[in-house]
Amino acid sequence: MNLSQQQPVQPSPGPVMLDIAGAQLAPADLRRLKHPLTGGVILFERNFVSRTQLTALTSAIHAVRPDIVIAVDHEGGRVQRFASDGFTRLPAMRRLGEQWERNREFALRAADALGFVLAAELRACGVDLSFTPVLDLDHGTSAVIGDRAFHRDPGVVAQLAAALNAGLARAGMANCGKHFPGHGYAEADSHVAVPIDTRTLQQMRDDDLAPYGWVGVGLAGVMPAHVVYPEVDSLPAGFSHRWLSILRDDLRFDGVIFSDDLSMEGASVAGDVVCGARAALEAGCDMVLICNAPALADQLLSGLERDELPSRAIATERIVRLLPQMPAPDWSQLQTDRDYLNARECVALLSTT
Repeated sequence: MNLSQQQPVQPSPGPVMLDIAGAQLAPADLRRLKHPLTGGVILFERNFVSRTQLTALTSAIHAVRPDIVIAVDHEGGRVQRFASDGFTRLPAMRRLGEQWERNREFALRAADALGFVLAAELRACGVDLSFTPVLDLDHGTSAVIGDRAFHRDPGVVAQLAAALNAGLARAGMANCGKHFPGHGYAEADSHVAVPIDTRTLQQMRDDDLAPYGWVGVGLAGVMPAHVVYPEVDSLPAGFSHRWLSILRDDLRFDGVIFSDDLSMEGASVAGDVVCGARAALEAGCDMVLICNAPALADQLLSGLERDELPSRAIATERIVRLLPQMPAPDWSQLQTDRDYLNARECVALLSTT
């Protein structure tokens, strides 16, 4: 084959997930999207005006980089970025745990329905992944987790999370368990502080780590916590080779490990944003997040050299596996789809009982 007949080399997703400024792509957003280190985009409420606008935005992103993952924090309750213009208002995960105490069969069915509705609606608007489920245990001590957690019992958390993951998968969406190995016990909020959890590794294995082992191969992604567990390591879990080795080797996790947002205070112990990204990637993360800080995103993209990173072949393969493998549903067709309508009715019942 001569040069004129060769197909262009397709870019592969890099290790950085970043955000965009507004409801449509600005020149600075386009520049960052085209950077070879970029591998994903995370959306926020500021990126949503309407379903039509959101679909146009995700289409524009994928037109620039079809190889990258478009993600969002869309759990339900107080963490739902899109909650108008037809999006179902999803209850907090604690509602599922409460239902478990009354009717376990319904709780599992509702978890599946919630996952299906969540994923179908996002995928119909071009979003590939939601950072859900929360696998943290509800110890009653962490306000930032609180009702985002399913339950206090790790066995209940694992069963409800597995059911929710099944619903996500029915709509063609992967999942991401968070915040490994557990953020539900530490009181401080890692957005504004460096939380400390003084429990031993064995205590963690017996409790907060258990859902990660029981959900097992059903997890496609995991996000470690910006929490320090000094009995195990002096570094937060997302920068700790020991913690990420426990995830990979002991729990046999083979999906994508995402760092939590490097602009959060809980990441400050690793140094500036470039040092933090290097530390997370060297510890075993496949992708690092930088959110709500355009200047830091530019600093990261300009300061992180791809050839200095650990081998990216396996990480790239893992990231690509997160991309949906089935066609996205059409929003108008969803409104007459019996499975979707039944799932919405189940979610509505969960919200009101």
